Amino acid sequence: MSLTEIVVPVRNEERTLVASIHRLHDYLVRNFPYPFLITIAENGSVDSTREVAAALARRFPEVSFVSFDGRGRGLALRRAWAASRADVVSYMDADLSIDLDGFLPLVAPLASGHSDLAIGTRHARGASVRRSLHRSVLSRTYNLILRIVLGVSFSDAQCGFKAGRREVVQAILPTVHDDQWFFDTELLCVAQRQGLRIHEVPVDCLDDPDTSVDIRRTVWDMLRGVVRVAGRRMRGSLVKPLPPHLERPRLPTGRIHRFLRFAAVGTVTGVLHLLLYLGFRTMMPALAANGLGLLLATVLNTAANRRITFGVRTRRDMLRHQARGAVAFLLGLVCISASLLAVGPGAGRAVELCVLLIGDAFASLLRFALMQHWVFARSRPEEGEEAAR
Repeated sequence: MSLTEIVVPVRNEERTLVASIHRLHDYLVRNFPYPFLITIAENGSVDSTREVAAALARRFPEVSFVSFDGRGRGLALRRAWAASRADVVSYMDADLSIDLDGFLPLVAPLASGHSDLAIGTRHARGASVRRSLHRSVLSRTYNLILRIVLGVSFSDAQCGFKAGRREVVQAILPTVHDDQWFFDTELLCVAQRQGLRIHEVPVDCLDDPDTSVDIRRTVWDMLRGVVRVAGRRMRGSLVKPLPPHLERPRLPTGRIHRFLRFAAVGTVTGVLHLLLYLGFRTMMPALAANGLGLLLATVLNTAANRRITFGVRTRRDMLRHQARGAVAFLLGLVCISASLLAVGPGAGRAVELCVLLIGDAFASLLRFALMQHWVFARSRPEEGEEAAR
């Protein structure tokens, strides 16, 4: 059976630690069907938390105690999870503000292999939450910012009730840079960008009104983290290749689906080409305006199709793909330019635009054939796999 490790990160928790660990241990012994290990991960305490934790580890064989130099929940989780040998790693806050009845539903899809990570959520239907209006508004605002800025799909980044398959977590930990409160969010952002499956469990939550967390500083640190992760996404450094056995199978997609994506990309870049042509046409002849507009639109078209249509996410072969895409550009330029020459310089703008639309449609079919069988033939995912995550 799957061994589950529950990490409880603590700092200055001497008053509540004994009661919390007793309650957690008793609950798991009575209700949890898998073997378990509770790890108290102390970081930077200045009270007697270390002594209390060491005494608990001596009392219960299923409880261990580790202490780390430095402060930060993320630091404690990173080091504890990196050293773990359990099948499933998890954590919960020391105040046990989340109802423990949600723990088995959190772990079960990981133990079965159905999901890669699992999170408790206070913002899904079925959750029951008792907390101050101030903290509720902050939490929902923060998760809304994550959806808008980072495009996340999970509903609650900061709930202190998470778990993951150990080998998956250890594979993505090097990509997670934060060691403080933003650690959870960054871990989930990396997991989502990797295409990993994140399972959400509605939980019952009763927040501790006596929390020692500095809300203002935590909010500021989290907003800085959002900006940093957004920058890493733009630079393409947020994800690294996973070991092949951890890659999720991808949904099948045929040529029709791929062509529909290609057509959507082509529609956007085709409109862009027309707008560029109209802008450049006020400054230069029709052939030059078309050539420059088509060049810029084609560079964007190749980049978009590379990612969206053919699922090539790495930087490898990027220049080669653009070079081959340039061949499609030249062929399209020849076709459309020949059409414009046939129309003649005396034709009106409406006629020129109609010719461009027809020429773009023909050039698009030609580009799709070239991209399918030549430009991305060696780099795209195998036929029958879903490229976009």
